[in-house]
This record gives sequence, structure tokens and C-alpha cells, in this order.
Amino acid sequence: MGDERKVADMTDPMVDDAMVEIQDLTKRFDTAGESRLVLDSVSFGADAGEFVSVIGPSGCGKSTIFNVLAGLESPTAGSVRVGTRATESEPATEVHTAYMPQKDLLFPWRSVLDNTALGLEVQGVGKKEARERARELFPAFGLSGFEDARPSQLSGGMRQRAAMLRTVVQGKPVLLLDEPFGALDSLTRTEMQAWLQDVWQQYRWTVLMITHDIREAIYLSDRVVVLSARPATVRCVVDVPLPRPRELDMITSPEFADVERELLAVLHDETRKSLHP
Repeated sequence: MGDERKVADMTDPMVDDAMVEIQDLTKRFDTAGESRLVLDSVSFGADAGEFVSVIGPSGCGKSTIFNVLAGLESPTAGSVRVGTRATESEPATEVHTAYMPQKDLLFPWRSVLDNTALGLEVQGVGKKEARERARELFPAFGLSGFEDARPSQLSGGMRQRAAMLRTVVQGKPVLLLDEPFGALDSLTRTEMQAWLQDVWQQYRWTVLMITHDIREAIYLSDRVVVLSARPATVRCVVDVPLPRPRELDMITSPEFADVERELLAVLHDETRKSLHP
């Protein structure tokens, strides 16, 4: 995996610089003559190869942070840096991040292989090379034999794996996962969490993930960032002191329960504030 055109891993020199730094990020939206403050001096980061989850009350601004990281929105104030290749005059953009939104957004008329190669084609990679690079990852993503299938022929979990393959094959330093399993049933979601833990352990991408599932955040993450009610600030950052690789039975461990109680206490407090401002 030393070729930076393929999936980024820890042996790639590009990944040595893959650190996310968000410093005093403020975002204000002005609509219909009104100004709405969504993010208020948000600061946190992620080291290379680290898995960091972001949780907070609904509507607090989690996706807005990802939109700024992906270059879809500009900050009102503050700075965002991905790796060492972004500067204040050149903020982090889609050049540095690969963004997987909540919905899989697979095109129904394209085969699974063509869907997973689409991100590379948009970047200017030739169709043949894009397909070859995507095909190499089908075994790791549990999609072997479904290259020519249509998305409608896949289960919900397989569709999410295809969407994630499309994201990671772009070889970006940082993956942004916005509630990747939010639309799945409980059993499939648990299976996907275990699968993601295993495949992340293999490739060690730098990941930021939004989730509303506290147990999912603890199980997958090295650290969990808790945002306040809107306008969002960082209420706390909690380390997850669980060894890796992780197994699902860790969910019943005292160490897991301690982290869960800490996060629940903070999140419940912020959720009450959002419901009763």
C-alpha cells in the first residue's frame, strides 16, 4: 500500500502528515436578514491513524464541521488544517479529505464496481485504472462476486460497504464518515461496526466519524468529542482506554461502562439544554 494513489495506510508518507487540526472554528449563517451562530470557537484534532468520533445533540452543528473540512463551507472565523499541506491561505478542502455522507448515494444504473470507481473518475483517473483500483478492495470490503451487480441487489450493509469503498479508494489522508450506519437495522449495524473495526485495524486510516450512537462511538474510537447544544462548543474530549483490536464482548466490560456513563452524563445535560434553551 505504499502507492499513494491507492488506499492510504500508515506506510504511505502522505499519511505521516494526515493530522486534522480545528482551531477556534466559528460558523455563522446569514439568512433572511437573520444571523444564526452554529459553531462557536470549536477546537479539536485527530492524529495520523487515529479514529475520533464526534457526538452531540441533534442539530448542534456536527455536519457543519464536516462540511467545512470537506471544503463545502467556509469558516466564518478560525482555521482548519489537514496534514501539513494546508495553510491559512489554503484551507483544508476536498483535496485532503474523502467524505461519506449519511446516505450511500449509489447510482442505481451503475454497477457496484462502477459506483465504487466513481470518485476516482471524478478526480480524472481513467475509467480502466479506476475500476482496477476499486476492484482490488472488493475482498476486504466483502463485495467479491458483486462487481457487476446493481445497488438494488445489495443488502443495506453491503450498500454501505460499497459506499465506504468508494470513499477510501480515493486515497485521501482523512476520511469523514457522517453517520455511516444510521439507516441500518440494529443487527446489521452491529455487524458493520465489527467489520469497520477490523478493516480500520488493517489500514489505519485517519477517521472522523459523526454518530448518535454512544456505544458505537466508544467501540470504534480512540477518542470521543462531545459537542454542546447549538451554538456548538467542545464540551469535552474523552479518551477510550480499551485495547485494540477490539471485540464486541468489550461492550460489557467495566471499562466500557465507565466511558459510557461519562459520555451519557454530558450528552444528556446538553440534550436538555437543546430542548429547553
